[in-house]
Order: sequence, then C-alpha cells, then structure tokens
Amino acid sequence: MSNSSRMSLAMCKHVTRIRGPKRSISHSTCHKSCIMSPVDPPPPPPLTKATQLDGVKKIVMVSNRTRFGLINTDLDQYQIPTTLYLIYVLSLYSAISRNALSLQMMEDLIHHITFNQDDPNLRCIVLYGEGKVFSAGHNLKELTHKDGSDYHHQVFSTCSRLMLGILQCPVPVIAVVQGLAAAAGCQLVATCDIAIIGDEALLCFCHSANFGIFCSTPGVAVGRAVPRKVAAHMLFTGIPLTAEEAIGAGLVSKVVPEENVGLEFESLSGHIFQIHVNPSRVFPTDEEVAKIVQAITCKSRAIVAMGKKFFYQQLEADIKTAYRLGEEVMVNNIGLADGQEGIRSFIEKRKANWSHGFEKAH
Repeated sequence: MSNSSRMSLAMCKHVTRIRGPKRSISHSTCHKSCIMSPVDPPPPPPLTKATQLDGVKKIVMVSNRTRFGLINTDLDQYQIPTTLYLIYVLSLYSAISRNALSLQMMEDLIHHITFNQDDPNLRCIVLYGEGKVFSAGHNLKELTHKDGSDYHHQVFSTCSRLMLGILQCPVPVIAVVQGLAAAAGCQLVATCDIAIIGDEALLCFCHSANFGIFCSTPGVAVGRAVPRKVAAHMLFTGIPLTAEEAIGAGLVSKVVPEENVGLEFESLSGHIFQIHVNPSRVFPTDEEVAKIVQAITCKSRAIVAMGKKFFYQQLEADIKTAYRLGEEVMVNNIGLADGQEGIRSFIEKRKANWSHGFEKAH
C-alpha cells in the first residue's frame, strides 16, 4: 500500500470515530479487496460512506458477482442490481462508556438493524464491539434517581424493542464478541441469531450482584438460550461464564482464538466495498465469521427469512402446535419458486439460481 493510501485510510479512520451528529465521509482510495484486471472498464466514482451516531458506526459492504454494478449516488437512495448482495456491519464504538447501551446507542442500533431490512439484496448483519469490551450493558449514569421513572421506562422499553427487532429481522444477525459482554451486553449476545466469541471472552450479569440492579430483562433472553440452572447461577451470583462454559451452556455458537476476533477497522472504516463473493477478503482476520457469512449468503434469502421467523415462533408453542405449524411452513416452503429451484438443482446436480423472493412456483 502506498504512503498516500495509508494516509487516506488513517484520516478516514480518525474522522469516522468522531462522536456527535451524523456525518458523511467519502474519499477516492480503492482497497486491495477491489480486484481489477487490465481489461476491466474504469471504475465509477468511489462509493464510500460511513456514518456514526452516538457510538454506532455503520459500514455497508457490497459483494459483487459482476463488477462495478453500483450507481454512484447516496447510500440511502441507490437501487442495487440483483447481482449484488449486502452485508451490514455495525460496530459499537464508545470507549469511554465501554460500549454501554445508552438510550441513544440503542435507538441507533434499532435504526440500523431495521434500515432497509426488506431489501432483497441484504443477506446478514454482523455486530461488533470495538475495543476490549463488547458491551458493558446499560449506561448506569442514565438510571439515576434524578432522571425519573418515565425516563427509566423509556430506556428499558427501547432495549426490548432492540432485542425484538433482532428476532424479527428477516436476515440472520451475528454477534462477534471479544472481551466482556455484561448485563444488557450479554442480553444482546443471547438475542443474536449466531454468536462468535473469542476464547478469552467473559459473559456475565455482574450488575445484579455488584450494583444493586437485578438483570430481569437480560434474564429473559439468556433464560431462553441456556438451561434454567445456568441462567439462575449467572443471575444470582454475577459470576462470569468463560468462553468454554458459554459454549457448553449453549449461550454462543462458536469459540475462536481471541486473535482471530475483530474486524480490521484500519482498512475497512469509511469504505463500501465492491468485492467478489468470497467474504474472507472482507473479514481477513475473521475466518469463522467469513465462513458463516459465506454459508448464509449462498442460500435463498426468502427461505432463510421464512425459516428464521418460524424457528422463533415455534419456540413459544407447545410441541403439538409447533409440529402442526411446522407442517404448514414446510408445505409453503416447497411451494415457493426458490423451494422448487432448490429441488431441481439437487436433482440436476447444479448450483441453484435463487430469485430470493416469495413468488409461488408455477
């Protein structure tokens, strides 16, 4: 990388981490993941935009099977060709509060998770916490007596909206955790569809034991993710679960070496990538995340959305009702165009050509 490129990346990294009002940043640096051959036409003006709102930094990465398929216009307005898919990467960045879930932070997360979530090109959302702490939970400075109970209700109801928004999001939401995830931060991990953690990570409800606040709402998520006695131990003692204990209890999906956790923000900040289908070029240090993203993006978006919706629905039903509802979902699934396309691709021993929509098979 040239000195001018390094300087451009460093400047972008610095600017996107400024706290405060929404900012837009654009520059002309082309990242090494943008692969061009001598016969390629000149690329269009760069599509670079990063926003940060009270600690939530959003990077949108575009994976392109063709090349240079986007129109250079505002991110919130452009139309994305069907040859592309999107991966939203959200980063919590509030070093002073250890990535605490302040009211504004949660509102921003809700906005970014629900933003354009019905776009057929969106495949998954990846959630990181920058630094050595994924999230320390609620910002206790917002829970003092002077703020009043109405404000406190707003904080906790917003947190519930965030968690339900993740469950109701039609695409998988992946938490990537290094360091500590405490209280509502642990709740966030438990709520995400998939959770990848470093082998030195800790998950706990220390607020209930140490600061006079029982983690009642975080217990809702964790109590549905782990056995009752594991959840009770966490809630009543505040003693952290190690990564090994968390995977054994079913709280997380995968444990990876700590050095393999964490997006390379030095090279990603401020970019919207046009890359080929291999996510390892986007997640160069995150082999496990890249593998999961790859596995999700090669499937029909509509089928995954249908499956996610039913999976969480049936968890709340008795087993007879769950099977009855599941039968209907399975029939509806194979009645979709993508359901039949998947069956044909298996019979014909070829790669499926998904429509990613909910159209019925003819």
